[in-house]
Amino acid sequence: MMQPRVVAMEEGKEPISANKTNLFRALPSRLLVFCLLFLGVGVGLSIISMYSVRFSMVQQLATKATSAVQPLFQDYGTTIDNFIRPPSNLMHNMNDTELLWRASFVPQIKDYPFKRVPKIAFMFLTKGPLPLAPLWDRFFKGHEELYSIYVHALPSYTAGYPPSSPFYGRQIPSQMVEWGRMSMCEAERRLLANALLDISNEWFILLSESCIPLHNFSIIYRYISRSRHSFMGSFDEPGPYGRGRYNPHMQPEVTLSQWRKGSQWFEVNRKLAIDIVVDTTYYPKFKKFCRPACYVDEHYFPTMLTIQSPHLLANRTLTWTDWSRGGAHPATFGKADITEGFFKKIFEGQVCLYNGQPSTVCYLFARKFAPSALDPLLGLASKVFRY
Repeated sequence: MMQPRVVAMEEGKEPISANKTNLFRALPSRLLVFCLLFLGVGVGLSIISMYSVRFSMVQQLATKATSAVQPLFQDYGTTIDNFIRPPSNLMHNMNDTELLWRASFVPQIKDYPFKRVPKIAFMFLTKGPLPLAPLWDRFFKGHEELYSIYVHALPSYTAGYPPSSPFYGRQIPSQMVEWGRMSMCEAERRLLANALLDISNEWFILLSESCIPLHNFSIIYRYISRSRHSFMGSFDEPGPYGRGRYNPHMQPEVTLSQWRKGSQWFEVNRKLAIDIVVDTTYYPKFKKFCRPACYVDEHYFPTMLTIQSPHLLANRTLTWTDWSRGGAHPATFGKADITEGFFKKIFEGQVCLYNGQPSTVCYLFARKFAPSALDPLLGLASKVFRY
């Protein structure tokens, strides 16, 4: 009688053992799913965090990049005043290709929608300091709204002008320059391009550290602003120092009959300044085929502008230079040379054409003056130059 119960109990063990086994199998599966979900959430949060940090770094880098070029590429806002305001800092980050492209922007509507006061851009091509700066300080004083200054010096040179000086902060990004090489004309194009960024600059004068003004600012401004021509020497000179420097490989862009020579020191209006910086036709020819003893700074601009716009040139320079002593360089004048009689000889006997009429005022500037000439020049400035 007892055996069936034992059997029943033994038979009852089978269902109980099966239920426990199923329960133990279910628990690890749920735990695995929970772990996988937890792992997935963790990975997702890590990815989100990683991209958040990366986005924050990109924003910081973008902010730094924007601030680095802020002087030229700034938020102009919505007013015309902000758009036409010249760069406050001349030391930008553009290379020459970018600079020339930016300077080539030309409004297609000739009438300005604002009161534009045309200025003269005084462009100084120097090796370093301007020893005659105190004389120029006196010349510029009181005419701050009618001029801009740009200085191209050696890249290693850092100017130390006081904030009160008109030359303070006027040095542009520069490159090395070799006398008689295309790098000289490239520096001149660089000066023009930087000056063109100020839409108020209408006339552009190239000067050296040894130049001085022969008249006061009012006379020079009136002379240049009222002229129908730009002042660049451009003449056909026979002989070894003119046509003798021509290379037939410059054809067909430049023929021998088009070859011209002129002084390096020029004045051009805004239209001609733009023509110079946008040129890609004559530049490669002169760079390749006009090398010493062909001095490119005496031929490139005079030839190109004579071909393109001969009616706009006065065919003379505004800068007096003494070549009477001969040689590759003009005479340099020091302290002992600076007298009233010296400048009387310069002023007397001048005859030229100005707007098609004879004029006795032909030179507005003169060179070359040594640093030792500064003190006597300052002593004569008010009496001889009227400034």
